[in-house]
Amino acid sequence: SINGGSTPASLGWYLTSAPIVTTNWTSQARNQWTVPVGGGGGKLWRVGKVGLPVNTQIQAFYNAVRPDFAPDWQLRFQLQLLLPTFGRK
Repeated sequence: SINGGSTPASLGWYLTSAPIVTTNWTSQARNQWTVPVGGGGGKLWRVGKVGLPVNTQIQAFYNAVRPDFAPDWQLRFQLQLLLPTFGRK
């Protein structure tokens, strides 16, 4: 292990890629699809006295295929509160 077990994964860091491919079936063929290519990173945190897990991510995507007036790039930031389930066995 590196630095006594302090690897990026053991500290909650990870790589991710979750592009959202969309289509508009009513548009002309060259303007139907948006196909993003890219990715980013995230980190799992624990906050508060209870240690509530929080997941944060940031990703950037180049729209390799896009309609005429669509943006070249997308930037996505995500924040998830991971709430525990109570009463499940």
